[in-house]
Amino acid sequence: MITREEILNRTIEVIYECAPELEGKELKEDTVINTDAAIDSMGFTLVICRLEANFDVQIPNRQWQKLQTLGDVVDAIEKRVNK
Repeated sequence: MITREEILNRTIEVIYECAPELEGKELKEDTVINTDAAIDSMGFTLVICRLEANFDVQIPNRQWQKLQTLGDVVDAIEKRVNK
């Protein structure tokens, strides 16, 4: 079983890989990805695809639109990883 903290840490790593300009910027669960972290929709799609591959999960496209904060993304992954 993967802990929430492990999911959060790996998610932050993936965001830094996809958006290296954010390296060093603190990302917290309440960080709004597209405004606070300045990740556009293409970048966000890349992040989600990488996370799905990393955690071997599938997040439905309709749910992506509801994911706004880093915590929302972690919730979505956690729900699928720890079934």
